[in-house]
Amino acid sequence: MDRVPEIKTVEAPEGIEGAGFFATSLEKVVGIARANSLWPLPFATSCCGIEFMATMGSHYDISRFGSERPSFSPRQADLLMVMGTIAKKMAPIVKQVYEQMAEPRWVLAMGACACSGGIFDSYSVLQGIDRIIPVDVYVPGCPPRPEQVLDGLMRIQDLAKNESFRRRNSPEYQALLASYNIK
Repeated sequence: MDRVPEIKTVEAPEGIEGAGFFATSLEKVVGIARANSLWPLPFATSCCGIEFMATMGSHYDISRFGSERPSFSPRQADLLMVMGTIAKKMAPIVKQVYEQMAEPRWVLAMGACACSGGIFDSYSVLQGIDRIIPVDVYVPGCPPRPEQVLDGLMRIQDLAKNESFRRRNSPEYQALLASYNIK
C-alpha cells in the first residue's frame, strides 16, 4: 500500500511568550503565511501532468499543504510548476509566464523532461527549463510519483518560510535574473 506523507502542522516561530501575548518578527510570520498559502500555476505537458492530477486528488490531497487553489493566471500565482516535455517553441511562453508572476515567486521542475530534457535529446526539446528560468526545486522521475511531488512542494514551503525580505533585492538575486535576461 502506498505511504502518504503525514499532515504537517505549523510550528510557532521563535519568539517571546507571556501571559496572553506572543511576539516574534514580522519576517517569520510572513514566511509562515507564504509557505502555507502557495498558489501553484501548473504548466503541464505529457505524463507529468497526469501525475500532478493524481496529486490534486483526494488520496494525496495537495490542499493539506495550503496549495489547493491552482491558479491559471500568472499574476495570481507564486509557484510555477513546470511538468513534462518543454519544446523549444514553448520556451518563450514559459519565460513570459514566469516574468508575469509577481515576486516572490518560486519554480518547481517536475519530471525528467522538465529537469533535463529526459529521453528526448533532440533539436526540438529544451534540455531543462533551467536554461530559460531559474529553478528552485527539481523533482526527478519519469514521471515522478505524487509522493515526490508533495516532497518537492514541502521543499518549496521551506524556502518560502525561511526567505528573508531582502533576498529578492540582493545583488546576487539581481545577477541571477540578469543571467537569464530577466528584468
